[in-house]
Amino acid sequence: MSAGFLLRALMAGLALSAAALPAAAQTPDRLSFGTNWVAEAEHGGFFQAVADGTYKAYGLDVTIVPGGPNVNNRALLIAGKLDFFMSANTLQSFDAVANNVPVIAIAAMFQKDPQVFLAHPESKVTKLEDLKPLTLFVSKEGVAGYFQWLKSEYGFAEEKIKPYTFNAQPFLADKKSAMQGYVTSEPYAVEKQAGFKPTVVLLADYGFNTYSTLIETRRDFTEKKPDLVQRFVDASVIGWYNYLYGDNKPASDMIKKLNPEMTDDLLSYSLNKMKENGIVDSGDSLKNGIGAMTDERMASFFDKMVRAGVVKRDIDFIKAYTLRFVNKGVGLNLRPKN
Repeated sequence: MSAGFLLRALMAGLALSAAALPAAAQTPDRLSFGTNWVAEAEHGGFFQAVADGTYKAYGLDVTIVPGGPNVNNRALLIAGKLDFFMSANTLQSFDAVANNVPVIAIAAMFQKDPQVFLAHPESKVTKLEDLKPLTLFVSKEGVAGYFQWLKSEYGFAEEKIKPYTFNAQPFLADKKSAMQGYVTSEPYAVEKQAGFKPTVVLLADYGFNTYSTLIETRRDFTEKKPDLVQRFVDASVIGWYNYLYGDNKPASDMIKKLNPEMTDDLLSYSLNKMKENGIVDSGDSLKNGIGAMTDERMASFFDKMVRAGVVKRDIDFIKAYTLRFVNKGVGLNLRPKN
């Protein structure tokens, strides 16, 4: 066998080996992802994808930049300082179109918004309409958003509202009141603080069908680097499956390190409530995978917000999102069969 043949065979073998290397073995693409609040279980899938190496396996070096009361990560996204951002709900996406903000929603990690009302057991609340006679503690953002839907769809009255300042004491002192919150956190806090289990009403179960915890990026980023965007979405989806159904200790440890107020007990509670209420994995995600969005769902929520006077009919809401990167069934094999 000639030396030339051996050399050619060796070179061919090296070329094949290089082609077979996963993306992670090459120089990973560095990305930054800003959340809209401090590290918590509600962000768990993203932290899981960092902590267990999922992003790395997709050829990504992702830095998560936590939000907080004095941090505006969405502004940093718009300014090009961040690559992706976690927005609260679809209303922000509609608002971006209305104000010509060049961002677009590319995935919805929560199929249900976790917004709830908490009531005292003594008030005998069993359904949403039972809240109408009660004093309602609602934040300024809540009054401008979901409460307008409660008015138009269920006939709630603004006279019943008192300002919610993210302090449970006024609610605890008034047994004929209800307080807004997230199904994943405020019921836990009330139970620990006051020693009773509040009645919890999830607005999503009564037709408030906004998506929540959406991934946003700049519109031009999806056009210039679609492969990068797809890999980030897919890896984030895998992260959420692993966080919900796999070993989520890596994510929990990372969250606790970034936010010492997060205890194992609270993280476990939040995760269980997300699973119990189908916050992440329900509806369209059961068939299309976590992160799923549909035109029909977007149109339905838009119509509700128009009727409620929250958004204007002439907004071209189709520009608020794209289905290009979702509904591909990524990670469905990771969901438990039973």
